[in-house]
Amino acid sequence: MVVQSEVRNVAYRWRWVALAALLVAEAMNLLDATIVQVAAPAVHADLGGATAGIQWFSAAYTLPFAALLVAGGRLGDRLGRKRVFTAGVACFALASLLCAASPDAGVLIGARTVQGAAAALIIPQTIGLIRAMFDGAEMAKALGWIGPVMGLSAICGPVLGSVLTHAWTWRAAFLVNVPLAAAVLGMAPAMREDRAPRPPRLDLLGTALAAAGSALVVYPLIEGDAAGRPLWTWSALAAGALLLVLFGFHQRRTADPLVEPTLLRGRRFPAALATSTLFFAAMNGLMVVIVLQVQLGLGKDVLTAGLTLLPWSCSLAVSSWLAGTYLVPRAGTRLLFCGLALMLTGVLTTVAVYHAAVSWPLLGALALVGTGNGLFTVPFFTAALAPVRPQETGSAAGLLNAVQQFGGTLGIAVLGTLFLHEAPGTGGTEALRPALWAAAALLTATAATAALMFGNRSRPARSR
Repeated sequence: MVVQSEVRNVAYRWRWVALAALLVAEAMNLLDATIVQVAAPAVHADLGGATAGIQWFSAAYTLPFAALLVAGGRLGDRLGRKRVFTAGVACFALASLLCAASPDAGVLIGARTVQGAAAALIIPQTIGLIRAMFDGAEMAKALGWIGPVMGLSAICGPVLGSVLTHAWTWRAAFLVNVPLAAAVLGMAPAMREDRAPRPPRLDLLGTALAAAGSALVVYPLIEGDAAGRPLWTWSALAAGALLLVLFGFHQRRTADPLVEPTLLRGRRFPAALATSTLFFAAMNGLMVVIVLQVQLGLGKDVLTAGLTLLPWSCSLAVSSWLAGTYLVPRAGTRLLFCGLALMLTGVLTTVAVYHAAVSWPLLGALALVGTGNGLFTVPFFTAALAPVRPQETGSAAGLLNAVQQFGGTLGIAVLGTLFLHEAPGTGGTEALRPALWAAAALLTATAATAALMFGNRSRPARSR
């Protein structure tokens, strides 16, 4: 009995070591995204190249991440989630080294693309591996750690990126991934291998259509302004939209779709997808243009840019915790509309108080945006997954994450282009306003699509 008890204790400890590895990998992904957003202007100043490169340093990561995220989950189902997870972490570390050693902007953008593809192998495996190692109350406790870790990463990312870039060099912002990845790989043997009982076939055609369509939409949005919006930019946008429509038709007809077709019946889950796209376009785009304004418009250093975002990050973490712990259980998922109202108020306040300087009113407005961000995010994902059946959960979660990343990429492309288009003629002092108005429009549209998530009509129940 003593031996059996000791074996159980060792197994218990190993499960929590494995959970730590998964959480560090999740944090590494978010840290990398936010660190680079802050450091991007300093990277461009060092490496040179076209101004659009500032947007590509982030978009080159989020675009393949979004396009390959669902396929990465399917690959874990087929080959084993632990195997795919560890391969993704190793690839992410190698790509980070290449980013740090990049001699020019083109190499860095290529390395960022590899990083994004590696992240698409890592992130979809987390929930499946937790479910394989924990059950009952322990699983709920393990899943409960994801929110605080992500909140802490959201706080640390901008600050860490600005401190590393200011104290040493922007290359250190990529090198920080290497020890984190090494720690994850060192703890990975504690994980239990897991795969789907009936591994699905990989939908290579669907993956190619989604990736090509997304790229053809984003590329002209970033590059078209510098080129003067010639005919090819509109042709590329039309071709990208067509490929995404073809992807939707293909998913309905193929025997092994990336997306469960039943998710798109009715209006609630499609409305959630539209809401996620619009919301994260507003948030990611807004964060990028704030950083660009502080560094390019005001001529401040990267440390000032990172600290400017600190009120946003801190209020986001606090309000997310309050929403998940107290507010959603009492007020319900419609709390998300309060969050949207606070964010819109914060954006409009930023328009009013911005006078070509970083001021206390501006920091207060950004704290308001962060508070609304946290109040929106927690109830949104709860409401988005409410109509989803158990057999659809994996596909639904992967699709929500994918459109989140795609929306973030669109936001960086659209709001970043609005800022950079105005900056040369205004010296940066008025370039922020068009992007702020665009963010306000996106948040208003988010409220409209979110309202469709709460309609009385829902998908008809499947007959038994």
